[in-house]
Amino acid sequence: MIRFNVPPYTGKEMDNMKKAVESMHICGDGEFTKKCSKFVEGITGTSKCLLTTSCTHALEMAALLCDIRQGDEVILPSYTFVSTADAFVLRGAKAVFVDIRPDTMNIDETLIEAAITEKTRAIAVVHYAGIGCEMDTIMDIARRHNLMVVEDAAQGIMCTYKGRQLGTIGDFGCYSFHETKNFSMGEGGALLIREPEYIEKAEILREKGTDRSKYYRGQVDKYRWQNYGSSYLPSDINAAYLYSQFEVADKVNKARIARWNQYYELLLPLAEAGKIELPVVPEGCVHNGHMFYIKTKDMEERARLIDFMKGKDVLTVFHYIPLHSAPAGLKFGRFHGEDRYTTRESERLLRLPMFYQLTEDETAYIAGCVKEFYGA
Repeated sequence: MIRFNVPPYTGKEMDNMKKAVESMHICGDGEFTKKCSKFVEGITGTSKCLLTTSCTHALEMAALLCDIRQGDEVILPSYTFVSTADAFVLRGAKAVFVDIRPDTMNIDETLIEAAITEKTRAIAVVHYAGIGCEMDTIMDIARRHNLMVVEDAAQGIMCTYKGRQLGTIGDFGCYSFHETKNFSMGEGGALLIREPEYIEKAEILREKGTDRSKYYRGQVDKYRWQNYGSSYLPSDINAAYLYSQFEVADKVNKARIARWNQYYELLLPLAEAGKIELPVVPEGCVHNGHMFYIKTKDMEERARLIDFMKGKDVLTVFHYIPLHSAPAGLKFGRFHGEDRYTTRESERLLRLPMFYQLTEDETAYIAGCVKEFYGA
């Protein structure tokens, strides 16, 4: 069976993890945590990157830094992972869902302004499959209405929108280093901070509400409880695993993009024949080969294709169930406007295997099976 995902492994992970253990500093903010943070800061140009235990926790920190409170509203797409909404709902906010664009599966920027009320405090955008949302329009709306912008760039490291790295355009950006992502530490994430004025507050949040980070830098003689916070620091062992992939980041990125391009070229005839639809990459967007999906005619056809592929020893999967129709979505949110595309497109989308170790021959085989299903 060709699995849908295999966690990235470059060969140096065990050596780095052993080094972390031998350093006798395996808790948070050790040597490898700092190296990972510096790497992200280097490639993105962000003011500060704080490694976290998950992208979920990075989003929770962003919600706290946005000062989201009971009764506030946050605008976001319904087609996303639950963490995007959870981070704000935990603060007592209502999730206001708007429809997506069918071409990119991202939030429809033209529908955001109509969803704004006097209670709106933030816009949370999701860069699906590493394809950037229309950030110029979104940032203009945010500025005019004095709203914060949080980028859920869980899938978007090393992706750009008009030359700017995803996660660095809004007030806060959040990356994921889960085992399904391009770069992994098993469970992990990162918070990117655009404005330096938020750095100290973020460090305090991440260190259980203390100024421990300043103590370690020698800026204070002892650390004290300063504000509310929690423990968002990953183990340095996990960071050591991640850093081994950062050391060959370009190689990993190029390999995934090569497989993405191969899928696209092999399946383009099916799309031109009207059998399937392929991903759209708008002008000005550069992606990282995180995901390759196709769209079938409908849910029934997708189910038959999944079964067919399984019979060919290939695991294919669909993705998000729209949040607004889930029990918690009905409880903690509301859909603004018409659901023209969110549900319909989510029921057609099918993801093909995509991971660093996927070979050219395996990719050709998978595409060939899809063609066989459609009689091509």
